[in-house]
Amino acid sequence: MTASFLTPLPLIQAPMAGVSTPELAAAVSNAGALGSLGIGASSPDQAQRMIRRTRELTDKPFNVNLFCHAPALRNTARESAWIERLRPEFMRFGAQPPCELHEIYRTFINNAGMLDVLLAERPAVVSFHFGLPDSAALLALNQVGIITLACATCVSEAELIASVGINFIVAQGEEAGGHRGIFDPQARDERLSTRELVRAIRRVTDVPVIAAGGMMDGEDIALALATGAVAAQLGTAFILCPESAADEGYRATLASERARRTVLTRTLSGRLARGIANRLTLLPDQEEMADYPVAYDLAKALHRIASQQNCQEYAAHWAGTGAQRARPMPAGRLVATLAEEIRSAQRQI
Repeated sequence: MTASFLTPLPLIQAPMAGVSTPELAAAVSNAGALGSLGIGASSPDQAQRMIRRTRELTDKPFNVNLFCHAPALRNTARESAWIERLRPEFMRFGAQPPCELHEIYRTFINNAGMLDVLLAERPAVVSFHFGLPDSAALLALNQVGIITLACATCVSEAELIASVGINFIVAQGEEAGGHRGIFDPQARDERLSTRELVRAIRRVTDVPVIAAGGMMDGEDIALALATGAVAAQLGTAFILCPESAADEGYRATLASERARRTVLTRTLSGRLARGIANRLTLLPDQEEMADYPVAYDLAKALHRIASQQNCQEYAAHWAGTGAQRARPMPAGRLVATLAEEIRSAQRQI
């Protein structure tokens, strides 16, 4: 373990909820990097089973990631309008949209059940997306020796992360796949590049910074380290690994020419996120759409119906700007390949 990071390799497999698995996290950790579980969409019981399964597969450190979004602001009129907005898309498949929507993901903020799981299982690392947990939860995690990470999309978020004593800041550049981690989804998103954001955060705090966004190979990682990051977090690079939970539609899309075009959109979930362009992502964002994660409930219902007819035009195929460079190989081999590429690139820098 290096003095500046948590594992021998300065690399984190991003905690992609719905895609990361115990098998993926364990394979990455066993190879010398930091594997991750995305449990933001899980119940406490599901999260506990995932953590315990990962422990069966590795005795190395791994990361557990949680969502710290504000609870959805429910608005029946807005939700009904959003259902009507997507009704024609359902009708393309001879189906009707659901009559009502649900808040499918619970935030970690004031989530006593999930905190109890973390305190009982004590994963080596816990990370946060969309914001920060309540102070009592953060104190409890710190008191049992859990290392904490939190995602920042701008300098002000990084300063807040530093002020509460979190150990590492994940600088999420606008190239990153999946949901933007912006704390306030109504605020202006600065959309800084990964390298710009790493530099900007390092100017205002000594808290170590992890670069995240658009990186797919060892040369990308080496450049991030040269910018001042202590490690790099890669997500899209691991989706084609056989250990990931990505379905065949996701894998086929990521391996196709369509991966060359990714877009930022709120249409899928109600929060800004980057994925491979399709019919749903290219619908215009609506100011009055349902809130996150309620809007996501509708998109998931539409995808289920479309996929039954072999249509992937409504899927949340989250991916970063380097998606076309994803490589299908086992996670352990990918980590070893990235490590060699880092060494080679650093000799050239």
